[in-house]
Amino acid sequence: MIIKKAILAVLMTAALAGCETQTESQQRATTGALVGGAGGALVGQAIGGNTKSTVIGAAGGALLGAVVGSATTPQRRGEQLCRYQDRYGRIYTAPCDDRYYNGDY
Repeated sequence: MIIKKAILAVLMTAALAGCETQTESQQRATTGALVGGAGGALVGQAIGGNTKSTVIGAAGGALLGAVVGSATTPQRRGEQLCRYQDRYGRIYTAPCDDRYYNGDY
């Protein structure tokens, strides 16, 4: 019965998370959280064999999945903004140049 509720909760979360307005990073974090939560719940149930272990495993897996999903989003050139200072001391932001992407900053 608990497994049915967990599956239903995951499916409802997936349906709500399917928003088209999310950025790629948000989509990857959401997908990572769903997959990590499901995997964590399975591992928690296998190790502990009780509801508490399943919930702890699902929470830990969802957190880890969201972090990994967000961190592995590739950055495209031109999307990052860097801070620059002109010769008069004024600070401004603009798209990063090749020095940023090559690590020569």
